Amino acid sequence: MGAENRAAAGRGPDIARPDVTSVHITHWYAPDRAAALALLDDVSAQWAAAAWPKGLLSFHAYLSTDGDTVLTYVQATRPTAHHDLVRTLHGPAAAAAVSYRLHTSIVLDHSGTPPGAVVVATFDVDGAERQERIVESVAKAVTEAPPAQREGMIGAHFHTATDGSRVLNYAEWTGDEAHLAFLDGAARAATLRATGATPGVRPIGFRRFHLHHGITPDRSET
Repeated sequence: MGAENRAAAGRGPDIARPDVTSVHITHWYAPDRAAALALLDDVSAQWAAAAWPKGLLSFHAYLSTDGDTVLTYVQATRPTAHHDLVRTLHGPAAAAAVSYRLHTSIVLDHSGTPPGAVVVATFDVDGAERQERIVESVAKAVTEAPPAQREGMIGAHFHTATDGSRVLNYAEWTGDEAHLAFLDGAARAATLRATGATPGVRPIGFRRFHLHHGITPDRSET
């Protein structure tokens, strides 16, 4: 793997890359950190060893900071590419993913700073119209917050499930400390109010993650 590709894998996915038409996200829960790490390593190893079908662009795997959740984020140019690979895997790695499309990206830091943490917040919603409303409401709360109230947020990327049942915010932060400060601030309160004011939207919760594995098209792993 070349140095440029290794650096890209270590930074996490390029959310804005124009050839992505679908994103596939899977969660697994584990009883403790050791079990989560073993699961993360197994799933990532199977992806690294598999023959990737045409259309898959990247695979990234994360461990939550509380050590009980593994998440994978897969980008593709066609919706069926993820299924084509997963059906060749076994065990937890063969689990079905929720399929999303990137809806809206808000980039607050254009310096190229790599994220030190990723926060994934998920909402259960009643159809496409509610997806639109909650993305608009939360995005507005983020963009209208004074910069000091969201310091350390690199960007927020809103994804909508293709079946209309979910909205997911993949937010990039400079590190854990910045996100913890945000949780105690006014901007966080504004996003909660925006969520609560939207009928047909039920917050599922959020987790903060650190990147552990990234695989790019030339099949190498970090």
